[in-house]
Amino acid sequence: MNQIKAIIVDDEVKALKSIEMIVNQHCENVKIVGLANSVAQAEELIALHSPNLVFLDVEMPEANGFELLERVQPRNFEVIFVTAFNHHALKAIKYSAFDYILKPVDIDEIITSVEKATNKIYSSELIDRRFEVLLNNLKSSNPKKLAIPFSEGLEFLDISQIIRLEADRSYTSFFMANRKTILVSKSMKEYEILEQDSFFRIHRSHLINLKHIKKFYKRDGGEVEMSDGAVLPVSRQKKTEFLEVLQSISV
Repeated sequence: MNQIKAIIVDDEVKALKSIEMIVNQHCENVKIVGLANSVAQAEELIALHSPNLVFLDVEMPEANGFELLERVQPRNFEVIFVTAFNHHALKAIKYSAFDYILKPVDIDEIITSVEKATNKIYSSELIDRRFEVLLNNLKSSNPKKLAIPFSEGLEFLDISQIIRLEADRSYTSFFMANRKTILVSKSMKEYEILEQDSFFRIHRSHLINLKHIKKFYKRDGGEVEMSDGAVLPVSRQKKTEFLEVLQSISV
């Protein structure tokens, strides 16, 4: 495996050294080529070393990690975000298919994140598109796009056009408003973040966009008809909560 060049950007010396030590000891294919404690320093290191991977702190004095991404060109590297708390930006990060680790950093989390990052092979155009989606998602309290993987890279879905998701063991199907169906080799759990917005998991196999509900039927345990004509069961465990949600959006 080719060696991965990485830099670490964090204004906390302890975090810088912790990540550096863990990577040096546990990630044989990664070489740390620079440490930066500010966005200005990071810009210089990226220009100097052209890294493949950047560990990037979200919050720093003077400028944050996202401002660094807006400034740097070309953005031909993978990013693992680092944050001290459950930052509001994590939603946009997840929607855009980037990875993150929380402080205090954990050895296993860093190893896993590095493995994921170094296994991603995207074209320069796709990498840049992904950064644009991230930066646009950050500008809204409710991200507009969701990045999902497929065999040749990533597809960016308009969230408002997702009617529903259907689970089949370790696979998930996305049913879109344009009648397109997209199969992803990831479990439904990967997309539970959508429940923070206008989606509700009515059944272990079904996550639906509340904005695409046409009808609710009280028969049996309860069923919903979606805008694509699909009629889906509501589990008994979810029925009460679901009816409360329906009531709240109809008021």
